[in-house]
Amino acid sequence: MRTAPTILHLDMDAFFASAEQASKPSLRGKAVVVGGLGPRGVVATASYEARVFGVHSAMPTAQARRLAPHAAYLTPRFDFYRSISEQVMGLLRALSPLVEPLSLDEAFVDLEASGAARDSASARLAGERLRADIRAVTGLTGSVGLAACKMLAKIGSEQAKPDGLVLIEPGSERALLGPMPVRTLPGVGPATGDHLRRAGIATVDEIVEAGEDELVRLLGKAHGHGLYAMALARDDRPVVAERETKSVSVEDTYDVDIHDRLRIGMEVRRLADRCVHRLRAAGLSGRTIVLKVRRYDFSTLTRSETLRGPTDDPAVVREAAARLLDPLDTTGGVRLLGVGVSGLADYTQEDLFAQAAGERTEQAEEEAEAAPAPDEAEPAEWRWRPGRDVRHALHGHGWVQGSGLGRVTVRFETPDSAPGRVRTFRVDDPALEPAQPLPLVQRGADPEAGDVPRRAGAGPGPAAAPRPPTPA
Repeated sequence: MRTAPTILHLDMDAFFASAEQASKPSLRGKAVVVGGLGPRGVVATASYEARVFGVHSAMPTAQARRLAPHAAYLTPRFDFYRSISEQVMGLLRALSPLVEPLSLDEAFVDLEASGAARDSASARLAGERLRADIRAVTGLTGSVGLAACKMLAKIGSEQAKPDGLVLIEPGSERALLGPMPVRTLPGVGPATGDHLRRAGIATVDEIVEAGEDELVRLLGKAHGHGLYAMALARDDRPVVAERETKSVSVEDTYDVDIHDRLRIGMEVRRLADRCVHRLRAAGLSGRTIVLKVRRYDFSTLTRSETLRGPTDDPAVVREAAARLLDPLDTTGGVRLLGVGVSGLADYTQEDLFAQAAGERTEQAEEEAEAAPAPDEAEPAEWRWRPGRDVRHALHGHGWVQGSGLGRVTVRFETPDSAPGRVRTFRVDDPALEPAQPLPLVQRGADPEAGDVPRRAGAGPGPAAAPRPPTPA
């Protein structure tokens, strides 16, 4: 393991909710919950103001509404979050060529690879500068952990939340880890944690006291050896710049179980087209088609079919998914469907086109090419879901607060405006239409050059510097 804390872990603070607060002035400092809003919806992210009431990610949205009925509940805007993530990842890559993204809001950085840090002092300076740059460029906050290994850097960023930095000095790891619960260590989920607890092992110190042989007996050779090493703060995993994509998939959970077999088939076809759109966007193709079906009783069926070679042809994927669906019993109803492609490659095998039943017509090809992007393949009424961006011919840019009974309520405001006014319209009002999100700050500012990023539409000069949202 390294002798200096040159591995950095960044975790943006309540990322989706913070982005929504920065984008919507009326929500700053207020409880915000982002996630699925239907009866079976799940919380993706809750702002720190909402967490005070016990709301947390992966919680059913219905339960969150009971805990925080006053909160703003918004549909995710993933394209918007990706645009912010790209800015953040750009700052990380300017810091080091070795950046390992884990998700839109989380990444490891090897500071040693670029010479950005050699010791504790230079590592802390790099971490603080990164946090300042992120705030300047996006208006959001991130927490940073610095340590000599990935496991401890991630623990550090957790301790730093929200909006802080924790550096774990080499040599202090064992003292830090000892009293922590076993679930702190990578690879210890609920099942392993319960298994260890039943054996009388609740803390990292107790893992060390139990010894490696006992862990192997309890958990098996590979898991036991690995967990014992982690408990001793031994983690030699490198920061890997390119994480290989193993599969591409899409899935939908339905508010009401689907019983009609024809509708189920149509949904599978639609999901196959969305999956192919993602494949092509990534410049990939794949050999194995996977169908996932979760039935009314929560039982989940997964079936796959491997082709002779990789394909990105929508007709091939649709028909393979249909074949996988055909023998499955969906009599009691379906609550979730998913289609995926694995065995990925960056080329296709032309003779696979023949696998599509019958000869494709020119019209079918055009329909496949015109398949909507994943975020666009939604029922028409989704355009009026809470949080979505809209534009009115007279009132300008705003966002949907709610809709129903043929009406939609919109709050008109932008990232650089004061909290806006609320107005209600008919959903078929010709002056109202969906819109693209506005950027939080003017793109292109260079923190190293001393540029002061400005919110979209702000005037020139220092007075236009972004006012950060309440930390979330």
